[in-house]
Amino acid sequence: MEPIVRISDLDKYFGQLHVLKQISLEVAPREVICIIGRSGSGKSTLLRCINFLEEPSYGTIEVDGLKVAAGGRGKEHRQLVHEVRLKTGMVFQEFNLFPHMNVLENVLEGPVTVKGMERTRAIALAEQNLDSVGLLFKKDEYPNRLSGGQKQRVAIARALTMEPKVMLFDEPTSALDPELIGEVLNVMKKVAKDGMTMLVVTHEMGFAREVADRVLVMADGEIIEDAKPDDLFNNPRDPRTQALIDRYRTGSG
Repeated sequence: MEPIVRISDLDKYFGQLHVLKQISLEVAPREVICIIGRSGSGKSTLLRCINFLEEPSYGTIEVDGLKVAAGGRGKEHRQLVHEVRLKTGMVFQEFNLFPHMNVLENVLEGPVTVKGMERTRAIALAEQNLDSVGLLFKKDEYPNRLSGGQKQRVAIARALTMEPKVMLFDEPTSALDPELIGEVLNVMKKVAKDGMTMLVVTHEMGFAREVADRVLVMADGEIIEDAKPDDLFNNPRDPRTQALIDRYRTGSG
């Protein structure tokens, strides 16, 4: 089976700072990849390069057959980037909901405005996805009336309503109070079970062990381990991975 995501020789610089170093990665359709590592290891930058929220410095990104080389210019490059973004849903740490729109309007905005989806179909799809995250009953509420967990679940419904091929989650529970984390992780488990390809930057080791097909460990801008969860957590090869796991176990990570 052809990979749905293929990253080749990816480098990213911020000025003189070399943030990603020769990253190569393939992700199969329906695969769930969790990415762990200390702050500053390059995890979020890797996700943001996949959908070109950050322009890679070198290398190529391919998503569902669309291959984009770093450093491109001009109309053709911009069109390719636009098409890649349509294939990649993104859920951020901060929920990024529009405060002046109710829940349903937030979920509709992308499909109608960006994709040009017919409004009746977009409403049906939006309500279906709100129902799937358990929030259809909140469709007329505004974000300031929602808990953090509810806001993040709306953000997931919004991303799903764009009908992406791949979902990118950038530490989606890190801004939540501990008692709200579980409700978001449960929704993410459901999305994974429904067959969505997912790349998830997370500190939630239990989620990674339970849901991931593979876990990547990043350090200093490189992938230092790539293994099945049981292998990685029980027999890490790199001492930096063991140190990371130990920090989480002791609650200091």
